[in-house]
Amino acid sequence: MALISLREHQTYEGEPTATALARAMGATGLVDTALTLDGRLRLRSGSRVGAARITAGDDHLELHVRPKVGIARLLWLLGYARDPGGWRTEPVGLTPDQDLVPAMAVAFATAASRALASGVLSGYRTVEETTPLVRGRIREADQLRARPGLALPVEVRYDDYDPDVPENRILLSAVRRLHRLPGVPPATRNALHRLAGVLADVTPLTPGTPVPRTVPNRFTARYQPALRLARLILAGAGIEHVPGSTLATGFVFDLNAVFEDWLTTALGDALTTRHGGTIARQHPVRLDHDHLLPLVRPDITWWDGRRCLAVIDAKYKTPGSTPPRDDVYQLLAYCTTLRLTHGHLVYAATGAGPANYRLNGSGVRIGVHRLDLSVPLPHLHEQVDRIAAAVVTTHRGAADRLSSVRCSSPVQSSDRVASRGRRLGADT
Repeated sequence: MALISLREHQTYEGEPTATALARAMGATGLVDTALTLDGRLRLRSGSRVGAARITAGDDHLELHVRPKVGIARLLWLLGYARDPGGWRTEPVGLTPDQDLVPAMAVAFATAASRALASGVLSGYRTVEETTPLVRGRIREADQLRARPGLALPVEVRYDDYDPDVPENRILLSAVRRLHRLPGVPPATRNALHRLAGVLADVTPLTPGTPVPRTVPNRFTARYQPALRLARLILAGAGIEHVPGSTLATGFVFDLNAVFEDWLTTALGDALTTRHGGTIARQHPVRLDHDHLLPLVRPDITWWDGRRCLAVIDAKYKTPGSTPPRDDVYQLLAYCTTLRLTHGHLVYAATGAGPANYRLNGSGVRIGVHRLDLSVPLPHLHEQVDRIAAAVVTTHRGAADRLSSVRCSSPVQSSDRVASRGRRLGADT
């Protein structure tokens, strides 16, 4: 089986392949496919990472796309966005050059084996079923509705103590998901088989249903590392592409969404913990009074009740020496609609420090910030704190300017001006 491995935003050129195979590679969303002038196959990866196994007739191929930040950092970004308290450090034992699926499979198999080493967790769960014998309580309303006047069978409800609890169901579903993914090492696949055998009495989650929430306690403490990884595995978008005789299966993460989710959580914590308010992700905003234009959804907004204090747009790309015009136009529209004098663009990139641009005509200022995702975690948190401080500073500066303008207006009484100034000072 042929293997093609790329990093995100990398170009690959190779020998031409079957047309169906090339189309299936493009359909996975991992790469864009094209032919060069001399007939060679050109693949261009983007911001999606993962793995896919493609079969077209007698041709077989595995396609892997790795993130530039490394697998351990990617897993930490994914996990922190969902559970900041549980993902304080990166997973250990992973190398930067590993592919995504093998790394996740090895890490999960190790964590799950440790979780189940001292026995499978059991617990009480409520069961409702129809039985020929009375067990627990009779569901009288259901019994009369289903079979009035008949004694048997009986609709009952009872508590059963068994391993079919949400924690085990999540682990088993992650095991079954990894079984279908390409690139899992043979030794790890054998370990997954053993885990499936240990969880033989557990019911897997129904595909497409939300992963149930679980509450950590002293009984489930040993399960938590495996559960965190299992949730990431179940959160990844699956590839199921079956046109005719071509089959593609795999596993994909969109780094644009990963960066946005992580920044919303990290920056939101930095703002709300120290300065209050609430953070909204993808808050719907109307651009026009008549509601004729479609809704827009800024990535991150910071609110004090119903008043928007700041808008931040997350961009997983390198902006160059100046931000792209489309990014500036987009943020200008957000600021105008939300009646803000400042907006912030945050790029996942290295380079120069923060920059500010004052736009002609509108008076809106655009702050541009860069986050280096590859630095050690303490430095990454420091970068987020600096962005949060810049957001707060621009908000306070805007409130001070607004207060001075209102105080200089001759149409307001001195008492009203003083009241407005006190309220704005309290808001900041």
